[in-house]
Amino acid sequence: MAQKQINKQAKQAARKRSKREKRFKAVVYIMILAMVLTLFTTGLAMFL
Repeated sequence: MAQKQINKQAKQAARKRSKREKRFKAVVYIMILAMVLTLFTTGLAMFL
């Protein structure tokens, strides 16, 4: 019984990411990138 549960967990860990997970990850990366760009432009605006 415990062996089946371990196998099930291993299969879930090995499966491909769903479209929703990929999209969510992409949105998070875009948001981080936007924040970094905003910091750079704010810094440049202080020197101009």
